[in-house]
Amino acid sequence: MITERDVEHIGMLADIAILRDELEEFTVSFNRILEYFDILDQVSSKGENEEPLFNVFREDEVAPSLSQEEALSNAKDTEEGFFRAPRVM
Repeated sequence: MITERDVEHIGMLADIAILRDELEEFTVSFNRILEYFDILDQVSSKGENEEPLFNVFREDEVAPSLSQEEALSNAKDTEEGFFRAPRVM
C-alpha cells in the first residue's frame, strides 16, 4: 500500500511538485493502479490460445552507402574527417 509519504517521495524523484491538498488524491490513484497490477498478476498466462513466437525482423542486408567525402560534402564545418558541432557546456 502506498502512503502519502511514498507519494511525496515519488514526486520528488520525478521532479513533480505535488501540493499538500493533492496528496490524498494521488495516494488513492496510486493504490488503485497497484490493485490493477494485482489483478493482472492473477491472470494465467498458460492456455490453449497461445501462438508460437517467431522473429518478425528482417535479416540485415549489406548495401552500398555514401563515402566519407560525400557524407561530409554539405557539412558546414568538419574536422579531421568528422562533422564538427558547436561545443555544448
